Amino acid sequence: MSATALDRSPGLPVFLITHEFYPKRGGIATFTEEIARASAALGYRVEVWAQSAPADADKRVWPFRLHRLPLKGTHDLSCQIRLVWELIRRRRELRYATVYLPEPGPMLAMMTLQFFQAFRPRRLVLTFHGSEILKFAERPLRRWLAGRLIRRATRVSTLSNYTQELLLSHFPEAADKIYLTPGALRSDFAVVPPKPARQRERIVVLTVGRLHPRKGQLLTLQSLQLLPPEVRARIEYWVVGAQSKGTYEATLRTAAAAQPDLAVRFFGNLPDEELASIYEAADIFAMTSVNLDRSIEGFGLVYLEAAAHGLPVVAHDVGGVGEAVVDGVTGLLVPPDRPLQLAAAFERLIHDEALRRKLGGAGREWAARNCWKESAEALFNPHWEVA
Repeated sequence: MSATALDRSPGLPVFLITHEFYPKRGGIATFTEEIARASAALGYRVEVWAQSAPADADKRVWPFRLHRLPLKGTHDLSCQIRLVWELIRRRRELRYATVYLPEPGPMLAMMTLQFFQAFRPRRLVLTFHGSEILKFAERPLRRWLAGRLIRRATRVSTLSNYTQELLLSHFPEAADKIYLTPGALRSDFAVVPPKPARQRERIVVLTVGRLHPRKGQLLTLQSLQLLPPEVRARIEYWVVGAQSKGTYEATLRTAAAAQPDLAVRFFGNLPDEELASIYEAADIFAMTSVNLDRSIEGFGLVYLEAAAHGLPVVAHDVGGVGEAVVDGVTGLLVPPDRPLQLAAAFERLIHDEALRRKLGGAGREWAARNCWKESAEALFNPHWEVA
């Protein structure tokens, strides 16, 4: 279904506008960067508008134009006003372009400008990840504004079938323009060979993700602490990630210290180039996300990265996680709020090396099935049709 160069050239320029871009970390930031890279590789003329960043962050060479905006990249009013002003200032360029809003920050700004003909782009493309759907739908005024924006959009996408169904349940006006654009492995992801069998003193359970109650690090820790003492003595729990605010990390450290016979290591934030060695040293990947208030797990690119490293995954069966982890094939899915069942899943993998290797081997193939270029084509190629 790929378009030829003739289909794309000269084509409309693509302005990708986001508050989530390097050096920010996380699934949305990865998705945004990879879609921009893939679109540029396909021949689209891409310009990324992104939040401000330290000077050393822009030493990277990008295959597209990067325009840093004078805003922090939050959803507060000051950021919205500054982005609206930038959209107004460059309205003549945007009017004859494809404007792509891959996350909720810029959508909020465009909700205001959509009423003015002068600020409407030729083509408007939106991507929804999950939590913003519930937040947009919660308040009547914002629900109405989001619905109008979706009606004006040329194309709308989600990363998972779960998120697609969630969007359609709240905003059925997306039905005739919705596409699936699943995430894939990072373009700089280092493919590593399968691990040889090895004898180790301890089994390493690894979590990679920002420290937040929704990501479930505390639930993983508590389930590991439920294991018998002789099993706890055989394992280590490694936590990679940091938090920008709050006391969740302190809560985790306090919980870890309460049971010192379970070794827990906190690594903080690590750059992608250092993560490979951490994945390779691990035996089991765990991210037991939960749906918390209006915040949900729409997919989870980190599950694919762990699987690509040959790690069996333990996760909660919530949101779109079941589309990133195949229960019994690439990992074990457990219902949320079942700590004993979660502990049993860990104990099963700790004792069964053959099962770990079987699930990890299947995960390698599963993680490679998606392609960023196909998702970029689904967003920007006018010849694609909704499946």
